[in-house]
Amino acid sequence: MSEITLNYQKTHFLTSAPDIRHLPEDSGIEIAFAGRSNAGKSTALNSLTNQKSLARTSKTPGRTQLINLFEVEPQCKIVDLPGYGYAAVPEQMKIKWQQALGEYLQKRECLGGVVILMDIRHPLKDLDQQMIEWAVSSKLPLLLLLTKADKLSQSARSKQVKLVREAILPFQGDIQVEAFSALNKIGIDKLAAKLDGWFAPNFSAPAE
Repeated sequence: MSEITLNYQKTHFLTSAPDIRHLPEDSGIEIAFAGRSNAGKSTALNSLTNQKSLARTSKTPGRTQLINLFEVEPQCKIVDLPGYGYAAVPEQMKIKWQQALGEYLQKRECLGGVVILMDIRHPLKDLDQQMIEWAVSSKLPLLLLLTKADKLSQSARSKQVKLVREAILPFQGDIQVEAFSALNKIGIDKLAAKLDGWFAPNFSAPAE
């Protein structure tokens, strides 16, 4: 398989959907971004694509109430899933979102990998672990991005990454853990390289 390098700066917004029944056809490869409402998901997407407002960042976490799709190339899509936890929304809405998330992860055939973002200072909360379990049980590869890495010294950051790598071993999944900071540009290259690898099958189909 030849290595590919996609230009994430070309990424553009495609559509929003309240649940998987309203998504475009289940084809190509989708990579999902998931995380607690205050994990810095929108900021990470904006720094990956070098676009200030591709994904709306909000001072009030939990504003992403829809499944948002972005197209990198034809048949290569990034999916911004609703933030979980934290958000001050009614309980019924939280339950509804939990169902939409679970349904998306378990039923979307074109899903090729999941990026879970967690604040490096507070990783592996209950809902994060639930997301990891869902993804592993669905045989999906995972990239755990420990965001806001600029808030820690380099030694504290390395220690935290090591702790998380050890903590996820019992999940027995295909899981990579990296520190990430949009501010200091830490981990953006690793994120892009991971996505390139996940999208690669789209570019290696045998010629007719």
